[in-house]
Amino acid sequence: MFVALLVGWLLFLRPQALGGATDYIIVSGGSMYPVLYDGDVALVRRQSSYRVGDIVVYRVPDGNVGAGSLVIHRVIGGSASTGYVMRGDNTKGDDAWRPRAEDVVGKVRWKAPWAGRLLVFLHSPAGMAVFAGLVAFALALPAARKKPEAWS
Repeated sequence: MFVALLVGWLLFLRPQALGGATDYIIVSGGSMYPVLYDGDVALVRRQSSYRVGDIVVYRVPDGNVGAGSLVIHRVIGGSASTGYVMRGDNTKGDDAWRPRAEDVVGKVRWKAPWAGRLLVFLHSPAGMAVFAGLVAFALALPAARKKPEAWS
């Protein structure tokens, strides 16, 4: 079972940083309401091409203000060679940037509502303390369930 899960992860869910085609992005902001909310985690997969209507994550192109920042918006026009025209579902204007194919991280394939808030909490000092407390409790529980041995 473990081997099957590992193989599935290697083939379909391995992050781009480890040579895979998938990335995980925590949504920040409300520009994609009502599809994506602040704190959602988006699973993003790299594709060979993108078309109008796709929600993609792209890096702000080099030479622009905010270069390298990640943006999650919908393709509303353009092409891979001339640059995609992008816009958030909850915004009135097009993005100032025109990302090309090499700037696109991938297409949003799935989302985990609010999972990003949990991850951010777990990275905080309070979250780490809660997690450590739960682990300590889980490790101590089996010992507490044992019946005390009779006195000799």
